[in-house]
Amino acid sequence: MRLTQRQRLVYLYLAETCRRVLCRLAPPRALAVGLPGAVPPRLIVAPTDLRAIDPFVAEEIYQGRFPLAGRVLDAGSQPPFLLELPSHHFAVRLHAFSWLRHIRSDKSSTACANARALVDDWIELHGSRIDGIAWDVDVIAQRIIAWLSHSTVVLQDAESSFYRRFLGSLSFQVRYLRRCARYAPAGLPRLRLRIALAMASISMEARGSAIRRAARELDREIDRQILPDGGHVSRNPQAAVDLLFDLLPLRQTYINLGHDVPVKLIPAIDRMYPAIRFFRHQSGDLALFNGASSTLANDLMSVLRYDETAGQPFKALPHSQYHRMAAGGTVLLVDTGMPISAELSRTAHAGCLSFELSSGRHRFIINSGLPRFAGEKLRQLARTTAAHSTVCIGTASSARFSTSDYLGPVMVAGVSKVDVSRQTGPDASDRLCASHDGYLSKFGLLHEREIRINEAGNKIAGRDRFLKPDGTPCTEAPAEPAMARFHIHPAITLERIDERRVRLLAQDGESWTFSIPAGALAIGEDVFFADASGVRPSQQLEVVFQGPEIRWFLAHHA
Repeated sequence: MRLTQRQRLVYLYLAETCRRVLCRLAPPRALAVGLPGAVPPRLIVAPTDLRAIDPFVAEEIYQGRFPLAGRVLDAGSQPPFLLELPSHHFAVRLHAFSWLRHIRSDKSSTACANARALVDDWIELHGSRIDGIAWDVDVIAQRIIAWLSHSTVVLQDAESSFYRRFLGSLSFQVRYLRRCARYAPAGLPRLRLRIALAMASISMEARGSAIRRAARELDREIDRQILPDGGHVSRNPQAAVDLLFDLLPLRQTYINLGHDVPVKLIPAIDRMYPAIRFFRHQSGDLALFNGASSTLANDLMSVLRYDETAGQPFKALPHSQYHRMAAGGTVLLVDTGMPISAELSRTAHAGCLSFELSSGRHRFIINSGLPRFAGEKLRQLARTTAAHSTVCIGTASSARFSTSDYLGPVMVAGVSKVDVSRQTGPDASDRLCASHDGYLSKFGLLHEREIRINEAGNKIAGRDRFLKPDGTPCTEAPAEPAMARFHIHPAITLERIDERRVRLLAQDGESWTFSIPAGALAIGEDVFFADASGVRPSQQLEVVFQGPEIRWFLAHHA
């Protein structure tokens, strides 16, 4: 039975209320306050951190300046935790302590002493006051992983009194996190939480039963979140990369210490690598679907060098609901899915039937992606259908987002059904046809997109059209203006040939011609959210519907 939007909202409010109540009851404050008094366990090993390090950041931190999340805080000689922080993202990065890895570039006694002083400041100011961003479960999980991984830096030449404080605080956070685990937000935060607890169970002195219990809980969460095709339940291509940064060191730590590796861990890693390859463009960059942002080349290569699965990318990820059309040197990636659940839709985008195109070493047509460190207004704007290379009716998106502070930005209505067919033509061309019902409730229409690429990969034919609820073609345009947008990567130059043709030109001379057989082809101003340096201007191609359908073509020029 399909719920109405009102029924869906009532269900979401009840579910969120239950989660919050149970979460408050889970870690009784009396117990939590008493935890630091326990005898701290012994630290056994420091797992490896695979993330890239930057000596410049290490030097800045030593000088009292913290360049995090696109902002810089000059704390001088004061602890940064005492100051007003520049943004929410900055606060998350600061309290998560992942920046400790940069200190590895300078393991001098003064640099390690400075890192140790910062950790000690945090313990004194936030170690027993359970509130604010510092005690968000995802931030705690990241901090536990960072403190364990970089304990060799923090504890170098440390006095025994600090060692006890450090291990006591770490133990406290682990036990607190364990109490909150069942009620953590779904998706990445809950899986990262289980990774942190499993890592702590083998990196710190623990009973065998505790190690096995943490492994079992990690297995359960991996089963829930890593799909059979290797994608993550969030449908974010970047999620697998983020997770592997923690899962790979965890796997190796289990092996090095001679513990039984969690049953689901190695198979999950082996599934995730083909999914990452599926989402890689010819340029080596990941596609920008459902919350993905720029992934630094160093970070991606740090993960991919451990790929032992090899092989060619799949043609489709059936559980993640994406298709890959590859021919010659051309790659088309198409989103043919929807959020798996309302709770997991907090970071999902309204980009159903959007696509990205790469050729040679360049991305030509993209989605706008998610800004890495921008404010909430821009982040929500990036989730709209208009920020994706697909069709909009008026100003409406194919999904509606909650504006409730209580619920958070979950999807409350939108695509509930996607029909997909794919065939190989007699001429060996690859044809994908898909439709969704995201505009059905508001406009009484289905959107269908057909894309065909020839065997050589140098010609692409596309058609977008609107269908009636019974699937039959419409005979006229929607009541409100409809437009197909094709977002162009900022590195690509647009050259108008005539009113119906535009050349997309890369810096090395490779080009594609975009054309339409009828109507007018406009070049509009655009913004690219997912650039590593921040939001930057770009351009988009716009095709307005004059009737119930439009056709468009792309032709490659070597």
